[in-house]
Amino acid sequence: MPSPRANASTLINLFAKYDLSVKDLVALSGSHSIGNGRCFSIVFRLYNQSGTGRPDPTIEPKYRQKLDKLCPLGGDGNVTGDLDFTPHIFDNQYFKDLVNGRGFLNSDETLYTYWKTREYVKRYSEDEEEFFKDFVEGMIKMGDLQSGRPGEIRKNCRVVNGGQPVAVVRERKVLSNYYM
Repeated sequence: MPSPRANASTLINLFAKYDLSVKDLVALSGSHSIGNGRCFSIVFRLYNQSGTGRPDPTIEPKYRQKLDKLCPLGGDGNVTGDLDFTPHIFDNQYFKDLVNGRGFLNSDETLYTYWKTREYVKRYSEDEEEFFKDFVEGMIKMGDLQSGRPGEIRKNCRVVNGGQPVAVVRERKVLSNYYM
């Protein structure tokens, strides 16, 4: 699992080790269209980006105020916030949020601020069907890395689901029509 603090170039290099392209990286990051992240993962962005003692300047100001209330300095790092503005729907809102400076994780927002990934973020923010198509292709590639073992969609990305898969994606049609 990549660090929520990772920047786009680090993510590109990590994905390349598994023969996943820049397009795959951005499309698969769209999985953050669903779910939550912990304050622990973003406090450095809010209060000490790159060791400067200042916030990440790419965060949209009103969104920053919302995050400051949710994740105050010295607050509970286990409090969670939505990864996008429609956290229960698998859609392209995640990419629209990135374009508007409302990426929850540094590893998300950096996809829009980095030149090698920016064009995909813009494209997916404007064309949900292209995002779905490229997401399916990326998932199939990533699934091929399983070496024959069944995968799972985790209830909590940091914990294996007690050995029982929640859902195993077996064909493109299932994934391309998947909504929470």
